[in-house]
Amino acid sequence: NDALMELFAMIDAAVGGSAHRVIAVTPWYGYSRQDKKSAPREPISARMVARMLEAVGIDRILTMDLHSGQIQGFFEKPCDHMTALFILTQYFADLGLEDLVVVAPDAGRVKLNKNFASKIGADLAILNKERPAQQVAAINYVIGDVAGKTAVLVDDIIDTAGTLKSAAEAVHDAGARRVYAAATHGVFSGNVWENLAAARLEQVVVTDTIPLPPGAPDNVRVLSCADLLTSSIRQIFTDGSVSDVFGGENQLF
Repeated sequence: NDALMELFAMIDAAVGGSAHRVIAVTPWYGYSRQDKKSAPREPISARMVARMLEAVGIDRILTMDLHSGQIQGFFEKPCDHMTALFILTQYFADLGLEDLVVVAPDAGRVKLNKNFASKIGADLAILNKERPAQQVAAINYVIGDVAGKTAVLVDDIIDTAGTLKSAAEAVHDAGARRVYAAATHGVFSGNVWENLAAARLEQVVVTDTIPLPPGAPDNVRVLSCADLLTSSIRQIFTDGSVSDVFGGENQLF
């Protein structure tokens, strides 16, 4: 909330100063997980934030790895949706790990994990997940072979790491030799450090879309997305194609 209010104030100041164009760069889009109603009379907060950004005067928004792609439809202004996929896959490729399997934490992340696996030459497995309560994840079984392999759990967000803990336990129980985790956004709230410790992960790899809070364990790695964002901003202000940052291909579909 503090970051959003600061952003609104900066946009208003730029508009009041007769800026030619105002582009909001929000690598982490706040309230992105509330993109639909999960119960009657709930707000769709991701849509509300989009309306507020446009009301205060943005001409365009640049963001990264939205929790769901349909959030782009909440904007009437252009929305450039970037991805940290290449940053994360390059990191794991450089580690030189063998017998890799990428594990999707649920069916909704299969496409992301399939793309991730194809870029590092890994197999794909899927976890069957249910949510009996908010912030609680129950993993029923693993679809695919992880026995004796190095598993990489890939998601867009790590918050309290409740899902990640359950996923890592399921993959360990299925015979994985080592388990890594990767995500674009490290929210890291609540009892996240305790959950990560219990998950027995070799490394937890995130990007710097959100500042790392204090108390992070030594196995947390933070990758910079500065080059990706600066290249994207350069393309926007020179009226180029943002897709050129990814070699002309849209990596999100």
